[in-house]
Amino acid sequence: MDRISICELAEWQAASRSFTLLDVRRASVRSADGAEIPGARWLDPEAVFTWKDSIPRDRPVVLYCAHGHEISQGIAATLAAMGLDARYLIDGFTGWREAGRSTTDL
Repeated sequence: MDRISICELAEWQAASRSFTLLDVRRASVRSADGAEIPGARWLDPEAVFTWKDSIPRDRPVVLYCAHGHEISQGIAATLAAMGLDARYLIDGFTGWREAGRSTTDL
């Protein structure tokens, strides 16, 4: 399973690279943060088996959770097992915010 660093994701965004960015934080954590990475789409991590087949297969998918651990890594592994180019964001949303990267309000 692949991973992507905060710097790499910022470079992909700056270069307008085609990829799908998924916020898979738990709903309560996401609302408590009140923000997301620009361009992200939130999908409930607890419902992964209902939405996994709707993820586009023609471009990489980057997933992030709060800290880049169990949730995003597990879902990235599930999508990779289905043949998608899936990777998780190292250090997750917390790392993104601490690195001073831009966020948008929910």
